Amino acid sequence: MKPLERISYSSIADRPALKLPGGKRLAVWVIVNVEEWNIDETMPRTVLTPPAGGSPMPDIPNWAWHEYGNRVGFWRMLEVIDALGINATLAINGSAIGAYEPIAKAAKERQWEFIGHGFGQRNMQKVPDEVEDIAKTTEAIRAYTGKRPRGWLGPGLTETWHTPDILADQGYEYVCDWVLDDQPVRLKTRDGGTIVNVPYTQECNDVAMMLIQHHKASEYRDRAIDQFEQLYADAKDSARVMALVVHPYIMGAPHRLRYFREALAHIQTHDDVAFMTGEQILDWYGAASPASTAA
Repeated sequence: MKPLERISYSSIADRPALKLPGGKRLAVWVIVNVEEWNIDETMPRTVLTPPAGGSPMPDIPNWAWHEYGNRVGFWRMLEVIDALGINATLAINGSAIGAYEPIAKAAKERQWEFIGHGFGQRNMQKVPDEVEDIAKTTEAIRAYTGKRPRGWLGPGLTETWHTPDILADQGYEYVCDWVLDDQPVRLKTRDGGTIVNVPYTQECNDVAMMLIQHHKASEYRDRAIDQFEQLYADAKDSARVMALVVHPYIMGAPHRLRYFREALAHIQTHDDVAFMTGEQILDWYGAASPASTAA
């Protein structure tokens, strides 16, 4: 199914108003992406270009750059999230649960939501068997947490033409890859059902800002606050959803962490903003806009 077969155009200005519980006007969710990079493959992203160019293997400097995030950066970020009392969402590779078990343990102890993020960090178009990859990820999370994941974020937001259908077949209720709205929307699946897309972000995403656009570290704070202020204003009559995306090897770096903290602290000064997980947003949207009444 092509995108416009899954979802019709809808103007946010013409929809019935969505209301969050407790008089809140904006839902904010924080997604921490934890990945395992395979040293026997080309690194998913690079910070250092090899002197002779190309994609050497093993790529020790770029593998180690990412590994620093899981060894050190995550724990810096965790201190910030704990200090602010935020319940985050962990998007994790299925293989990373075993490789970085202390991270998974810390998230489980804090009752963070776990969502699938591929079994390893590779494009879904390059996975040999997508059905098996999703199933292995699901089982890794279920075995560790005792609960099947309800949400999915493709590695690099990648999908095949069939990903939403496979996810729905395997019991997933929401996906984050379709960054096309400030409210949850429903995507049609091949069986006549739907799967909800919860708003994610490419703009307030440290990969885009720091690795692709090469902004200085403070851009994360500045852009997050600017985006928040506009969405907060937009939400005066109908609720909106804002996502903040971080990776331990990026925002967990010493020179960037303060800007992650300052962005969150600014948002917390507003009493009518709700920090939620993806599944909390899903449950709210399901109650506020039942599928049976959706356009």
